[in-house]
Amino acid sequence: MEVKTAGASLDSVISGFNRRIAELQDLVIARNMYPASSVTDLSALDAAVKAMELQVQAIKDRLRDETLAIPKAKKLIDAALKQQKKLQDMSVYVPSHVPERMSMLNLDTNKCLFPEGSQQNTGFGSFKLEEEPAALPKEKKGRSPPPLWFITAEELDSLSGYMRGRLTVEKINAAINDMATYAEANAQLIFAPKKKVAGDLWEKALEMRDIAMTEGIKGKHFFLETDMKGPTLKPDNTGKAILTVLRHLGRVSETRIGPHRVIILLKRP
Repeated sequence: MEVKTAGASLDSVISGFNRRIAELQDLVIARNMYPASSVTDLSALDAAVKAMELQVQAIKDRLRDETLAIPKAKKLIDAALKQQKKLQDMSVYVPSHVPERMSMLNLDTNKCLFPEGSQQNTGFGSFKLEEEPAALPKEKKGRSPPPLWFITAEELDSLSGYMRGRLTVEKINAAINDMATYAEANAQLIFAPKKKVAGDLWEKALEMRDIAMTEGIKGKHFFLETDMKGPTLKPDNTGKAILTVLRHLGRVSETRIGPHRVIILLKRP
């Protein structure tokens, strides 16, 4: 019995060795089946893996840079939003239509002060004015321009519907620009020497100088109701409504000197 058991165990050991030998033979055959291409394939695979690793690293670096840039981008966005808010707040003070005031003014002034053929005007006749008036105001160096104190939408909304009517912020601010143009033209006429004033305007220049020296008007910019000739501010119902609104909002004050209704431009406090 013991001899049979020992024989069976030896057979099992021999069988195990035979299986192991067969496996080793298979491995040797598999290894030597493609000896020339196996190394090349493995090298190509290694190169592909390294290239993928480099791409992954580049992606990681780009993500890191983008992450670091996020706080800066947020700061830029916040600054842009603040600037946009400031521009929106400023836009309510600017009329939708602002004509070229200085160019218009220079054109009008040239027409008034230097008309064609006015250098030797013979229309004075017996009306001789040999001297400048004693009340001629002295023009200050660096004379300030007329104030442009535009209104805001909030100010217009604060008025009663009856006073506001169909007026808009843009229309009123355009009228303010017209008033500054009138006042500047009057200032140039007041301070212009006699030889530069056309004969038919000299009487008006004297009258404007008298008004400019009146108490309460002296040193201020003003215009007359008769100066209201557009393009926005005219002596019609709309123009009167605009003056009423501006007077109520403290942009202008009015007085009467002789036959003239004088509108005085007020400065921002």
